[in-house]
Amino acid sequence: MRLKVSKSKNSASLYVIKSVYNSKTQSNSSVIVEKLGTEAELRDKLNGQDPYEWAKKYIAELNEKEKEETSKVMVQYSPTKLIDKEKQRSFNGGYLFLQKTYHELGLHNICKEISKRHKFTYNLDSILSRLLYGRIIFPSSKLSTYNLASTFLEEPDFEIQHIYRALEVISKETDFIQSELYKNSQKLSKRNSGILYYDCTNYFFEIEQEQGLKQYGYSKEHKPNPIVQMGLFMDGDGIPLAFSITKGNTNEQLTLKPLEQKILDDFKLSKFVVCTDAGLASNDNRKFNDQGQRAFITTQSVKKLKKHLKAWALSTEGWRLSCDNKLYDISDIEEDKFIDKTFYKERWIKENDLEQKLIVTYSIKYRDYQRKIRNGQIDRALKVIETNPSKLKKSHQNDYKRFIGKTSVTPDGEVAEKDLYSLDLEVIAKEEAYDGFYAVCTNLEDEASEIIKVNHRRWEIEECFRIMKSEFKARPVYLTRDDRIEAHFTTCFLAMVLYRYLEKRLDSKFTCSEIVRGLRDMNFYQIPGDGYIPTYMRTDFTDALHEAFGFRTDYQIIKNTQMKKIFKDTKN
Repeated sequence: MRLKVSKSKNSASLYVIKSVYNSKTQSNSSVIVEKLGTEAELRDKLNGQDPYEWAKKYIAELNEKEKEETSKVMVQYSPTKLIDKEKQRSFNGGYLFLQKTYHELGLHNICKEISKRHKFTYNLDSILSRLLYGRIIFPSSKLSTYNLASTFLEEPDFEIQHIYRALEVISKETDFIQSELYKNSQKLSKRNSGILYYDCTNYFFEIEQEQGLKQYGYSKEHKPNPIVQMGLFMDGDGIPLAFSITKGNTNEQLTLKPLEQKILDDFKLSKFVVCTDAGLASNDNRKFNDQGQRAFITTQSVKKLKKHLKAWALSTEGWRLSCDNKLYDISDIEEDKFIDKTFYKERWIKENDLEQKLIVTYSIKYRDYQRKIRNGQIDRALKVIETNPSKLKKSHQNDYKRFIGKTSVTPDGEVAEKDLYSLDLEVIAKEEAYDGFYAVCTNLEDEASEIIKVNHRRWEIEECFRIMKSEFKARPVYLTRDDRIEAHFTTCFLAMVLYRYLEKRLDSKFTCSEIVRGLRDMNFYQIPGDGYIPTYMRTDFTDALHEAFGFRTDYQIIKNTQMKKIFKDTKN
């Protein structure tokens, strides 16, 4: 590229031009790459600087950049020369996309604020970021995370003991981290905080002794180990908002109000709807969210309704569809015609000084789904009865063994010599009566269809727990100190926030396993002095990732200067 000056009677225009070879005419021709402006415009823009000298310098930079981008790297390898001993040669670069999100959420600035308040010399930002990237890409123990951090393109600047010291600080600053993260996330994208979903889960420990937070309680995974409990608020877009850790023997209904109060105080939120499942739907929790500008939507067990309400809910008459004003009798409809429809009925009730609307829905598809699940359980029950009755100890309320009845006396009332097992048809019939029915309670006056739509999105908070437990391997937990346990779950929570933002940036086109596996596989082979060669397979996922984040790592080779620019870009 070179400078061309086009002069007219009253002005001179400066252009960047280059020679291009035309294969058809077998000759060179000049094309304009960029118009720099007139001499007068440039003098004014450059504050009197000589426009010709500036233009020459600018074009020299363009030529240097073009040369760097088009130059080829020639590397010689010897079949007789051994590779260097104990030297890392392959590095992961998938974390770079998480790093960009980490910095966009201002987590590095949160670490700086925390560092100002504590007297330590280690780099908290470096430690926290590696704990988060590792939790998503290489979930493992703190020691393994430290070792795996050296496989990232950018080497860590801390030691293993610094991680454990940092956990103590992270535990103390958990509330501050959550509230500041919420404020920063508002700058990245407006949070849908008008709808908040709340749920609880628990995590087991590979120990037998209760201590501190680790207490025996009802394990979601039916493990005979001490557990801790996590309460989680998620916003209407599926992004975690706040969490808390309580003792494993705590009644989960008591965990909602303290964490919600933190949101009211620290997040400065006052107007929202809290959506929960039936297990968290205590009357106290409903009343708590019947104050101020707050409201609630909560799942209601049809089985636990009072007798007159249950009769109304299960009645085949009085059903509606949101698309018309007709009344339907669900015992007299063409099922094929309404297979994808959801019928509903609603009424206001007042109990325990609380007025709320009860909405009951009925779906043929949901009915068939429940029957399919039950039929599978009945088949399992029959198989056990026929082959191994000794396995008949029931472990939980949804166990298939609930359908098995035991007879220990003869028809004459005498003691039987042995127990007889058979299907309990009465239990099966009672359950079938509720097939297809689902209920929610709310203090909102909105249309039933809108309330049902909000409630249906509770699956996303359940998915958050599933991802943390399976993909992020948040349990079993091997830490013993309460502060370190709380810090561990803080990093799991933050990793979930990072993941959700990355997922939404990809328009939710890929599954969690595809995303995690894709990031894990994005490895590079280092050529000392020259750059990095991608060793991963280019796919639709990697293309979407590069397009969403605005930089590429899938060239045949990424030179050191290019990689340094990527490092810088991901931290801006």
